[in-house]
Amino acid sequence: MSALGAVAPYLHPAGPVSFLGPQLPPEVAALARLLGDVDRSTFRKLLKLVVSGLHGEDCREAVQRLGAGAGLPEERLGALLAGTHTLLRRALRLPPSSLKAEPFREQLQELGFPRDLAGDVASAVFGSQRPLLDMVALRQGTGLPRLQDFRWRVDVAISTSALARSLQPSVLVQLRLSDGTAHRFEVPVAKFQELRYSVALVLKEMAALEKKCELKLQD
Repeated sequence: MSALGAVAPYLHPAGPVSFLGPQLPPEVAALARLLGDVDRSTFRKLLKLVVSGLHGEDCREAVQRLGAGAGLPEERLGALLAGTHTLLRRALRLPPSSLKAEPFREQLQELGFPRDLAGDVASAVFGSQRPLLDMVALRQGTGLPRLQDFRWRVDVAISTSALARSLQPSVLVQLRLSDGTAHRFEVPVAKFQELRYSVALVLKEMAALEKKCELKLQD
């Protein structure tokens, strides 16, 4: 039996999750609490500013005008903007095929969003600007260097110790990344087996979490 097969009976899918992830971001939790006495007109202006910011526009002057016009203290306005920004970024990272509008609105209402404001957020996420937002997110996205080339071979070192004469196999690995860097390292077979086991375990847990998330979003 493989190492993954041995641990499979002990793997359990994660608990219910939303488009926000398994843990509610604190800025989104704060946003839900702060929306109680924010009128719809003010929230729509705030939402429009956040969308403009996602497009890469400089909205600092507009934010100041909104705060002065709505009588919002700077600290509270900052919390509203931060929560709305995180909310939209988390929603936009999922394709529309995985995240549907109606379950999205329902999840916002479960968090404490008023029904009309939840509808406004859904319109921003699923409206006509969605393709442009996706393009901007793709262009501005950052990530780690990608694996370009992977080579390996098994090497055997001969021990000449007077106490023990044995063949010690190891795995030599050479990686080349998309940023042009190359890395070479040697892994004992025992450590390589531990790595293989750990990777298989993580992949199994990721697959279970992804399946659980998809089922939750489609409900």
